[in-house]
Amino acid sequence: MTEFQFITHHTAQYGYADGARLALEGGCRWIQLRMKDATEEEWARTGKEVARLCRTYGATFIIDDHVELVDSLQADGVHLGKNDMPIDEARRILGPERIIGGTANTLEDILLHARRGADYIGCGPFRFTTTKEKLAPTLGLDGYRHIVEGMRVAGCRLPIVAIGGIELEDIPALAQTGIDGIAVSGTILRAENPVEETRKIVEALTNQQL
Repeated sequence: MTEFQFITHHTAQYGYADGARLALEGGCRWIQLRMKDATEEEWARTGKEVARLCRTYGATFIIDDHVELVDSLQADGVHLGKNDMPIDEARRILGPERIIGGTANTLEDILLHARRGADYIGCGPFRFTTTKEKLAPTLGLDGYRHIVEGMRVAGCRLPIVAIGGIELEDIPALAQTGIDGIAVSGTILRAENPVEETRKIVEALTNQQL
């Protein structure tokens, strides 16, 4: 397994830090703290809590969008959407050691991010998802195959992490497309037992050698 990322989401039952803790307990070792429309106070409070959880579990801690908070929250890096700060600008601010990921929906997006110095790509959406407000066109399995082949032809070797409405049963088919990992959010938080659901995803990814 190359990568299994959990992206935080707020539900009626779980807060952002609750979701991170459940995913970590289930064996996920990469948390992206995503809190759209959160206040500075919420970012400071929740960010410190999630940072502490990630250190406790030895997990990678990534912040969504907020380059300016990476140092203060002692995060490992940042994930940037298409309308956020350009990756090369973030790289100048954060330096070579921090992880910088970029969101992409097309091969052209990916190649641009690669030229600008991204470390990995969150590529999607795989299918329709309610956790994202402004949804790009869904890719499906064929979309990932096309992108992976296009990257091979272009000589681009960035890790591709599929995202967007991914469920446990999708993992075997996604593994066959050539992607390097998956990111999930709602599929864990909607589960009757989020910790057990996370364990099942870890096991499925391990079995597929993703």
